[in-house]
Amino acid sequence: MNFLAHIYLSGDNKSVTIGNFIADGIRGKRYQKYPKDIQTGILLHRQIDTFTDAHKTVRLSTKRLHKNYSHYSGVIVDILYDHFLAKNWSNYSTIPLEKYVDDFYESLQDHFEILPKRIQQMMPYMITDNWLLSYASIEGITKVLEGMNRRTHNRAQMNLAINELQEFYDEFETEFSSFFEELIHFSAKKLIEIENIQK
Repeated sequence: MNFLAHIYLSGDNKSVTIGNFIADGIRGKRYQKYPKDIQTGILLHRQIDTFTDAHKTVRLSTKRLHKNYSHYSGVIVDILYDHFLAKNWSNYSTIPLEKYVDDFYESLQDHFEILPKRIQQMMPYMITDNWLLSYASIEGITKVLEGMNRRTHNRAQMNLAINELQEFYDEFETEFSSFFEELIHFSAKKLIEIENIQK
């Protein structure tokens, strides 16, 4: 899953949310140097990724892209799923998406000192361009895919995946909705398990 889903699945603890958000940049046992709640978020992130990568519904979505985008298919599906989460946000939260992401950006700034350097460098762009809110529109997702493609020096051609999104929009949305319900329950259960272990 991509940024918005990981943030959402963290629950109400801001430190857990920050840990989940930064987890991709924390390798191996390096997570142990962080405070307990941050550790919980990092471990939760890893569980979410493992569950997502192995799930048969997610694999249906990635299979649709594999011919054109090979091993980048999973990354693209993560981004597309964030689009459907943002677009259908009111199904998952009573807090408006704009307020939710503003609160997260504020928390990110409050935790600046603890963020990995890469996240510190990325944060101003994320906030200025309001990445999380932009996921809700096709235009916003197009920009995200273009940015990801630039990072591969245009090798991945990920920006072209907007064509598959539009062609198979209903299929992707149905797959996301089905999968995300399962992921919500899985994440809530894992969060409790991790918190109990971390005590």
